[in-house]
Amino acid sequence: MGRVWRFFAAWGLDVLVVAAAAASAIGTVLRTDSDRPDGLQLWFEVFALSVVLLSLLARRRFPFLAPAFVWIGGAALTILDNQVISTQPGVFLCGMGAAVLLGSQRRRLEARVGLAIVVVCAGVVVSYDPSEGPADRIFTTALFVVAWLVGYALRERVERSEAAEERAARAERERESAARVAVAEERARMAREMHDVVAHAVSVMVLQVGAVRRRVPESSEEGETLRNVEHAGRTALAEMRRLLGAMRQGDDLLELTPGPGLDDLEALAGDVRAAGLDVRLHVNGERADLPRSLDLSAYRIVQEGLTNALKHSGGRRADVTVEYAPDQLRVEVRDDGPGGFAKSDGFGHGLIGIGERVKAYGGDMSAFVATSGGFVLRASLPLEAADA
Repeated sequence: MGRVWRFFAAWGLDVLVVAAAAASAIGTVLRTDSDRPDGLQLWFEVFALSVVLLSLLARRRFPFLAPAFVWIGGAALTILDNQVISTQPGVFLCGMGAAVLLGSQRRRLEARVGLAIVVVCAGVVVSYDPSEGPADRIFTTALFVVAWLVGYALRERVERSEAAEERAARAERERESAARVAVAEERARMAREMHDVVAHAVSVMVLQVGAVRRRVPESSEEGETLRNVEHAGRTALAEMRRLLGAMRQGDDLLELTPGPGLDDLEALAGDVRAAGLDVRLHVNGERADLPRSLDLSAYRIVQEGLTNALKHSGGRRADVTVEYAPDQLRVEVRDDGPGGFAKSDGFGHGLIGIGERVKAYGGDMSAFVATSGGFVLRASLPLEAADA
């Protein structure tokens, strides 16, 4: 049944057009009125009538010309034989459909020209029909005008629907583009932070190697090895500065001091409290020495959670929980607001960036509206992966 419905949804109108054309052709051959043609004219009318009606099958390729041809061709056949059109119900149905199609033209000028075609051709057909009186001619013409109005109303509805779909598609593209930009910005920020961490560590190692090298004879094998290590370290630092230095060009202010970490959460909480949000810090478990990059990432997660709570939640309090587990670091930011900012389009761009940061460490992140109220940002960062 599903296939049948899909078939008729796609091709049902075409089936009706073919059936109407076949019925009209047979009806023309079987006509018994006194004006029935004979011989070559009869078969010409059968052929011409079939072509006129079957032209509706080309409405997808020629949305204006196909229905217009139905009306103009029908009027021309009426002049040839005054009852070839009026005696066939199938022609009436195709004429109604053609009027609807002319009214549904996307261009207003084509729709108005289609109305003129319907009115003029309908007037020609009914005026040549000897069985139609003056009132019948007005009623029949008005009936086709109503069909045109139906198509015109459908055109307005289709335009609104297509405009809504276009707006939705454009908004989806903009969201995807903004998400890609957020991920790219967060990755660039992580690269800059990693550059600071690695450059500092390599600089310390190079200095220590240089200090040791000066204590051994330069001609010894150990001195040569240490000199090679020092040279490799300095070369690596120069390469890093050249390759990653471009990421600093867009910064208004270079970070000349070490990046923040979890030890700086109290200062961060103080700044947020000064902005009007009561922040409570909770630390569970025994504090552990974290790798510098992971410590910085955990701080950024808390910073993003508090920023969202301050800007979007509408709450009065936020709880920050940092839990040191044997194998992972857990961070949670929970506020008491309605969490409306998460309901619009899912995660904000900042949360997308934080998710990228967490994924880089093989961790998990979730952001959701709690059943008890408030928005929750929760992340876990594996310590073993960080140490490795």
